[in-house]
Amino acid sequence: MALTDIKVKTAKPKDKPYKLADGGGMYLLINTNGSKYWRMKYRFAGKEKMLSIGVYPDVTLADAREKRSEARKILAAGGDPGVAKKEEKIAQQMSLK
Repeated sequence: MALTDIKVKTAKPKDKPYKLADGGGMYLLINTNGSKYWRMKYRFAGKEKMLSIGVYPDVTLADAREKRSEARKILAAGGDPGVAKKEEKIAQQMSLK
């Protein structure tokens, strides 16, 4: 079942970290200290991988879904979204120099 903004906002920490699934491999990880992280599980080259999408509330539910769509497009084109994210970060750092 897809998440709603209200479910995301009201998610409370528990004794152990837990996940709220949104579908398409994306979930919200709620840590014991109350921090919330968007993550996406995917398979590439026969291996299960995890992509960090961002921290809630800096990255909203709509933003996280958009980033998930972009990652799925990269996967469909035969690329690894994790590598693409690292390359983008390096390019950003180079442009600042």
